[in-house]
Amino acid sequence: MWVECRVLEAAFGGRRRSLRSTVMRLPCSFWFLLLLGAGGLLLLHLQDLTETLQQQHQGAKVMFSQVQTVRKDQCPYCPDNDRQSDPTEDNFPKPAQPVQLPVFPWIQSSSPINPREITSAHITKNHRKLLLKSGPLIQQHNADPPGQTRESLEQVLQSRQRLMREVCAKYTSGTIKQTITRMHVSRIFVEDKHKLLYCEVPKAGCSNWKRVLMVLQGLASSTGEIQHDEVHYGNHLKRLDSFNQKGIIRRLKTYTKVLFLREPFERLVSAFRDKFENPNSYYHPVFGKPIISRYRSNATQYALRTGAGVTFKEFIQYLLDVHRPVGMDIHWEPVGHLCSPCLLDYDFVGKFETLEEEANFLLRSISAPSNLTFPSFKDRNPNAERTSSEITQRYFAQLNVTERQRAYDFYYMDYLMFNYSKPFKDLY
Repeated sequence: MWVECRVLEAAFGGRRRSLRSTVMRLPCSFWFLLLLGAGGLLLLHLQDLTETLQQQHQGAKVMFSQVQTVRKDQCPYCPDNDRQSDPTEDNFPKPAQPVQLPVFPWIQSSSPINPREITSAHITKNHRKLLLKSGPLIQQHNADPPGQTRESLEQVLQSRQRLMREVCAKYTSGTIKQTITRMHVSRIFVEDKHKLLYCEVPKAGCSNWKRVLMVLQGLASSTGEIQHDEVHYGNHLKRLDSFNQKGIIRRLKTYTKVLFLREPFERLVSAFRDKFENPNSYYHPVFGKPIISRYRSNATQYALRTGAGVTFKEFIQYLLDVHRPVGMDIHWEPVGHLCSPCLLDYDFVGKFETLEEEANFLLRSISAPSNLTFPSFKDRNPNAERTSSEITQRYFAQLNVTERQRAYDFYYMDYLMFNYSKPFKDLY
């Protein structure tokens, strides 16, 4: 462009007119300088934009890292002054702090949901599909074969433990240090001689397990001589939350942690039959009266006064009500809440359906006395028929499809974590 301007100037010579020559020269020099300046400005702008994007990207990483590390559960309460102390360890005059354990290496998920806070609200139909499609959970089997050899039983137990860990890994965070409080270990009984920790799951053989622990502890010579009231009200067994911080940590790390559970619907029906279909001086007035008052229209004065005669449908209405007239109870609370399996990583996961075989296998494994076997007698109402899958089906047949589905949602994590199949075909 500059060369063209010089040629034009030479061609016109002395005939140029001042105004026209000025107009002709200005575009040549002006556009050349304008293009040169614009190119420089564009380069500077691109450099500044690149630096800005890099800084923003680095800042986002820092903020994400901070968010991932600030979440932490707090101890809900401090120990009472009258709690038992561990005679073999130092007592702390100050309240014990929450027990801090390292995160298990198999936990890799980043979900911030606390495993004790998982409810049916977290479980949707699409969520179930996602769980089944992602990871090895799709390979689980619906039932364990009866009559195991030692080797096959060991494989079954390992499979249960592996499945429990896989499900927990989907709902717990691998980047947040897990906090175990006294509340998490409040249902665990301690047997120090054989280094055993047993989590109590009502309606899954817990009464006979307490008898076994009493014999192991030397409080009785046989399980048959221990009466029901001695088991439940004698206060002979120590709970893990009665020890100080050091004692809790040591036992969780070195003792065998045991969990026995039962098909959730069957356990629920067993609890209902035991507490509401038989005379009971606690459950009728404490639970029966508010349930009848809330869910029964035209209730009689006798029913409102005594709380007797709660129907299974009324009981399920209470269970599924987000505004329950009376709180939860350990007899129908999900196992995932009672025993915190995602935090404590149990070493032995047994099932009520094969209780005697697996309990005796465990007793031999911990070198229990050779004459000690797991008792088979029924603890309460011995003449009543034991709750079975057929009886469970009859009770749930009293409910409509929506009620059955919501009950299944309530126990869904127990079904998934402990490998129980759906009890009804119309459930999703």
